[in-house]
Amino acid sequence: MHEMALAESVVQIVAEQAAKAGAEAIKTVWIEIGELSHVEPEAMRFCFEAVAKDTRAEGATLEIIRAPGKAWCHKCADHVHVKSLVEACPKCGGYQLQVTGGDDMRVKEMEVT
Repeated sequence: MHEMALAESVVQIVAEQAAKAGAEAIKTVWIEIGELSHVEPEAMRFCFEAVAKDTRAEGATLEIIRAPGKAWCHKCADHVHVKSLVEACPKCGGYQLQVTGGDDMRVKEMEVT
């Protein structure tokens, strides 16, 4: 489960930023997870809660924003929305797709006290 390692990284990032800001605790963390990132949101929630124990993020709410998968279709020369790396272009049915977005994960924002 790679979500555990990702959750550890998220907690480390927000804890470091909270410390720099002089905050005692993290109340909410917003992360963006792309549809094509292979990160399972519910597994991420579970892992975040587990690794946040005994850190500034303990008890914090994890809010997940889903970013759409985006690709450029070489066949029809258009930007398209895709939900999987193995699906065909929704416009022309071609498989010559190059991912242009939605394959990453990032910390967007946090609320501290």
